[in-house]
Amino acid sequence: MGGEYVCTLSPELVQRAKDEINEVPERRAADIEHIRDWLKHQPHINARMDDWTILRFLRGCKFSLERTKEKLDMFYTCKTLCPEWYKNRDPQDKKMRAILELGMILPLTARSTQGPRLVLARPAIRDPATTDMNDVAKAILLLMDLLLEEDEAVAITGVELVLDSGTMTWHHAAQLNPSLIKKAAIIMQDGYPMRPKGLNYINTPAAFDTVFNIFRSFMKEKMKKRVHIHGSDMESLYKQVPREMLPVEYGGTNGTVEEIKNYWLQRLDARRDWLLEDEKYCVDESKRPGKPKTSAELFGIEGSFRKLDVD
Repeated sequence: MGGEYVCTLSPELVQRAKDEINEVPERRAADIEHIRDWLKHQPHINARMDDWTILRFLRGCKFSLERTKEKLDMFYTCKTLCPEWYKNRDPQDKKMRAILELGMILPLTARSTQGPRLVLARPAIRDPATTDMNDVAKAILLLMDLLLEEDEAVAITGVELVLDSGTMTWHHAAQLNPSLIKKAAIIMQDGYPMRPKGLNYINTPAAFDTVFNIFRSFMKEKMKKRVHIHGSDMESLYKQVPREMLPVEYGGTNGTVEEIKNYWLQRLDARRDWLLEDEKYCVDESKRPGKPKTSAELFGIEGSFRKLDVD
């Protein structure tokens, strides 16, 4: 969606946006303009300036102008200080394509009119001996970026994750170290204009507990309350998410995993230019007013590119 924003929300969702995230349609354009003007005056941020991108952040911050500014700065800072997840994101790159073809993260195509957008994650479907966690994170964020760009309703309804860890082994668990998990938690919770409504874990094996406890330690309180661990009890999952919204393989009627995966591969190819162009939107820490930020400070760990301090 380039240029001027055109609302595609149903009347019910427009009302929900008013009630839940303080959106005032008559003030929308002025709020977008306020943020755009602020961005223009930030010497260190090169941001997307279109209405739709700015509006997503306003909605993710319930139209608090100050929180929106903080989140935009944080989003572009995270992108820049985590090049291993945000650089070279060509969906047609051979290594990238192999990971995308696994269908590890699949926003489900049909949706209930009012409920959150369901996203199926199957992080353990990969072979830990031949795939790198940084490439996996890159593929996941690529798809989440595309989902937020293409589905306007997500900003209002939020997302609900169904995480199938059925094939998880100790080898998978060992690669999910605390520093990687912390980085993912900071980027998703502080950098993205997301409304996570629930986290449903299914088919949880023994190796799962170790990883989950680390994840939990980095979760915000509000998020901890939205976690549901169903084990292998699918009836328990169906109480939390509408069964018919799930793929056939999970007892639903919403297409097969293969069909959903192919839909997203087509969308990634269709939006390849947008995804490649996205790399140029970032921060330049040398121009940040005050003290520059570092990956060590942001993620509590050294980033993959350590800059030498030169006095």
